[in-house]
Amino acid sequence: MLQIAIEPMKNCREFYINGEWVSPSKTNDFPVINPANEETIAVISLGGVADVDRAVAAAKAAFESYSETTVSERLALLARVIDVYKSRMDEMAETISMEMGAPISLSRAAQAPAGLAHLLEIVKVLERFKFEERKGATLMRKEPIGVCGLITPWNWPMNQVVCKVAPALAAGCTMVLKPSELAPLSAYLFAQILHEADLPPGVFNLVNGDGPTVGAAIASHPDVAMVSFTGSTRAGVAVASAAAPSVKRVTQELGGKSANIILDDADFDNAVKEGVQSCFRNSGQSCNAPTRMLVPRSRMAEAVNAAKDAANATKVGDPSAKGNHLGPVVSKAQFEKIQRLVKQGIDEGAELVAGGPGRPDDFAKGYFVKPTVFANVRNDMTIAREEIFGPVLCIIAYENEDDAIRIANDTAYGLSGFVTSGNMERARNVAKRIRAGNVHINAARVDFAGCFGGYKQSGNGREWGEAGLEEFLELKAIFGFEAAAK
Repeated sequence: MLQIAIEPMKNCREFYINGEWVSPSKTNDFPVINPANEETIAVISLGGVADVDRAVAAAKAAFESYSETTVSERLALLARVIDVYKSRMDEMAETISMEMGAPISLSRAAQAPAGLAHLLEIVKVLERFKFEERKGATLMRKEPIGVCGLITPWNWPMNQVVCKVAPALAAGCTMVLKPSELAPLSAYLFAQILHEADLPPGVFNLVNGDGPTVGAAIASHPDVAMVSFTGSTRAGVAVASAAAPSVKRVTQELGGKSANIILDDADFDNAVKEGVQSCFRNSGQSCNAPTRMLVPRSRMAEAVNAAKDAANATKVGDPSAKGNHLGPVVSKAQFEKIQRLVKQGIDEGAELVAGGPGRPDDFAKGYFVKPTVFANVRNDMTIAREEIFGPVLCIIAYENEDDAIRIANDTAYGLSGFVTSGNMERARNVAKRIRAGNVHINAARVDFAGCFGGYKQSGNGREWGEAGLEEFLELKAIFGFEAAAK
């Protein structure tokens, strides 16, 4: 069934520039691999500097007129995009599942709907947003920043693409998107959706490619006013460095090593098991995953038993099969990185509670990883410091509440935090002390009306909702505006 849905997209070598599908300036084929069976499902072309130049030129030309569109016109455009997206939701879910391995049930329930959720939310924001406000005789005016370069990852492809494209469209910006070359097919489909929704030519452009070539060309381009990047901290440093000479705005959503503080008054067994599942969701390939579980030292044994039960109950299976299970990780390189870090955890003396190296039983191929739990982990161990990006949980002991907060904040990252307590006021107080861009109390889900982004090496800037829209706007003060109008 899934292969039938993807068949028309087998050849995805073209780029979307100025409202048309165009051939790359130079052929550079790159296979898209299904991580469940290691087979090629499509072929794209990796672009070059000339392709980026062409796309940026189209976006620059379109900016002059699109930046002057009214809020009503942009709302009408977004409404068309929403309608088309809804009509192709199943196709989007199937595409994401095949390209990056998310189980089809997760893809239909979360991966594809995340894109729609951001579109619906930006409509609400745009309907009430004030682009102009008087401050005495001065007019404070928010204007679209210009041509935006959008560089997105593979782990939540539509969430990350749309949470950048939607506010850019709402702000009046034009853009060039470079999706991950590992999972580009959903972005290819999204370009088709925008085309079907009659987006003006040049407003949205797509160039496939890798980071060192296309990503760097976008980040360094003098006609790109802003770069919004999501990916690893290492790659984020490269983007910022490439952008620095042209002094453009750079917003980054980078890595994470989020702590999940389970306080002593929590429903402990349930909190541990929920924490395990939250860590493992999307095969652990979420930058905000709660990968460090902090528990009272006196209850470590209890936590180990609950976590072991939860991990052993976690199934791994074919992403095309319905049901609640984990799929593979995205690539051979990612699989090998996880294996290396799991072995390093063992070598450094962490207690292996569940899982471990190698593929799960009955999987001879595919990038499947055993759901793994380490206990009695020290916060200075490699597995507690590095972002593993797989279904691997570290359980760390703390002495008291202050010690838990100290350990949670003892990291280079600051993307997310989690706290579970039977006392809401206590949980709120702990949440305020966690140095992270967003904190979940008692397993609260994300809120697309809120904001997303990190402290420290987890990045800068914010996405989602009104805060996300603000990133695509410049603030202008027009002095004497009131006097000039008399």
